Amino acid sequence: MKNKILVTGGAGYIGSHTCIALHQAGYEIVVYDNLSNSSREAINRVSHLIGAPIEFIKGDIRDAKALRQVFDAHQFFGVIHFAGLKAVGESVAKPLLYYNNNVSGTITLLEVMTEYDVKNLVFSSSATVYGDPETLPIDETAPRSCTNPYGQSKLTVEHILEDLAVSDTSWSLISLRYFNPVGAHPSGQIGEDPNDIPNNLMPYISQVAVGKLEKLSIFGNDYPTVDGTGVRDFIHVTDLAQGHVSALNYLDKQLSLNEGDTTQQNSVGFLPINLGTGKGTSVLELVSAFSEVSRQAIPYQFTGRRAGDIASCYASVSSAKDLLGWEAKLSITDMCQDTWRWQIANPNGYN
Repeated sequence: MKNKILVTGGAGYIGSHTCIALHQAGYEIVVYDNLSNSSREAINRVSHLIGAPIEFIKGDIRDAKALRQVFDAHQFFGVIHFAGLKAVGESVAKPLLYYNNNVSGTITLLEVMTEYDVKNLVFSSSATVYGDPETLPIDETAPRSCTNPYGQSKLTVEHILEDLAVSDTSWSLISLRYFNPVGAHPSGQIGEDPNDIPNNLMPYISQVAVGKLEKLSIFGNDYPTVDGTGVRDFIHVTDLAQGHVSALNYLDKQLSLNEGDTTQQNSVGFLPINLGTGKGTSVLELVSAFSEVSRQAIPYQFTGRRAGDIASCYASVSSAKDLLGWEAKLSITDMCQDTWRWQIANPNGYN
């Protein structure tokens, strides 16, 4: 196995969990992160959990000179690209920042990868690229559209990857479209550590449960769903991390199949794959499950719908199973238990 991987944004929530899964699968990792929305402490804890040091380089994906120094020093099989800003509300307020970081940064990364002939990439995409879905469950052929600059930045990168694969057939580019990552490592040592007020539902619920926030605001209770609240496909972050390992294993296998056979194309091209559970859970169902696990009341209030929010969203997961041999294993109860363990052990996150 060609096993050295560059992990951009590897100190972040999903990146840090994926570093553990990569190490367990035998991959050697180098983490590159500017720490704008992550913590060096996360990497320290990952290193402690795996019992081995991790090479960490502080750097920005928009800095081509810094990236070249990293590629000069290592021979990478491929890159897992997590580095990106991810708050929907902030993207509406600061669209140029999101396009500059998420789109321009990815272009710079791809240019440097091209220079060093490293043409295997697993990209951290999002189910937001589907917009308001016409049918459920959502499969990878569904129409794509976006309602905010964050989602549009992910979709723009997907278009760039598609065009790149057409222009140069030696590229293998897997775009993993995540649904709603939640949970934490079962050790309670690493988890989601949002800056300020959480943008995502699960950390908001857990901070209410631990008494850090007064009550949960639920945006809309008049959707055509089981209880009027939005329905989402929540996936445990450790299952998601395994999905990245499966994607790399798939690339390695495809490239090995036809190695040395000049008559066969052994690259993958552009391949989008959903990572979800295939099941929808409503906001109120998640609140109830978390309350049961934590044995804490979760006070909440209903407020108006947010612009751009949709009623229901859950994945068709057959591609992940058929191509990658991957499927989510952990339940909503597991997600709540691990989140609560992280939250009570780290009420102020990594600080």
